[in-house]
Amino acid sequence: MRTLAADTHPDAERVLVELWRSASPARKMAMVLSANRTARALALTGLRERYPGEPLARLQRRLADLWLGPELAAKAYGPLLPG
Repeated sequence: MRTLAADTHPDAERVLVELWRSASPARKMAMVLSANRTARALALTGLRERYPGEPLARLQRRLADLWLGPELAAKAYGPLLPG
């Protein structure tokens, strides 16, 4: 049987899928929000490495470009001004 992740044993994946199915809607939402926070934190870490010394506000604006796309981020937050 093929699994969703190549490094996951089918038995482990079966248990995980059953846990997801049996989770309450509130628990599922909490898991999604947690994954979202983690993804944003990892992206911000990557931006800090790419742009060392850049102020947090500018890094967050760059994160908006990644998260929303440059066009929507510019509409929501204004243009990313030269640093």
